Amino acid sequence: MKTVVITGGVSGMGLSATKLFLKNGWQVAMADYNAELGKKVEADLAKDYPAERLLFVPTNVADADSVNQLQAAVVDKFGQVDSVINNAGIFTGGQLHEVAEKDWDRIMAIDVKSIFLMAKAFVPGMIAQKSGTIVNTASISGLMGDYQMAAYSAAKGAVINLVKSMALDYAQYHIRVNNVAPGPTNTPMFQANPQTVIDQFIAASPLKKLVKPDDIARTMYFLATPASDPITGQTIPVTAGFGLYSGQPVQ
Repeated sequence: MKTVVITGGVSGMGLSATKLFLKNGWQVAMADYNAELGKKVEADLAKDYPAERLLFVPTNVADADSVNQLQAAVVDKFGQVDSVINNAGIFTGGQLHEVAEKDWDRIMAIDVKSIFLMAKAFVPGMIAQKSGTIVNTASISGLMGDYQMAAYSAAKGAVINLVKSMALDYAQYHIRVNNVAPGPTNTPMFQANPQTVIDQFIAASPLKKLVKPDDIARTMYFLATPASDPITGQTIPVTAGFGLYSGQPVQ
């Protein structure tokens, strides 16, 4: 039985991924900073899936000791780890000169440093077993520029370039590393926007829709499994058409 570790695994895209991996027979370790929510989600999932295939570990993905405790807990319960989904992330808005230094440091820590710490914790085991997959959550905003999103775009842009070097370094150990880059996705965080803003995003999509968390989960699962065996070092956009338009007027 295969094991996946999913950071930010108890809400939004991460929770959709947790459910999909469980549905397909995987053992799932969920890592999240929100201990109260994590324990509730774990209890709820245990009604539908065997408790022995479930684990929630409260984790600060930007702290090495916390990530190492996560790794120890996962190995203790499940043994081998076959896939890591680096999904935890935060958003910071504003023009660059308006962003507080502490907010810049925090988004870099949670969105970028966390991947470094998770690699240090889990890649040695994958090297030893000569197999594994890593999937990072990037963003369309790391591929493109957006107004008042400089810090977020910088963090996700780092993730998009990082995946290439990781893929090159770890290919010799049969470890594949890829990104999924969501466009505007209908998560609880996105739903906190006023309906007028949500409607503007829907209108701007060529498909006139938002990405669903389940859409991202399916892409994560694909990249984590042998179905994507030849694919490594890639960033897969899942955007409902965002990012296709050059901005030129209709001619």
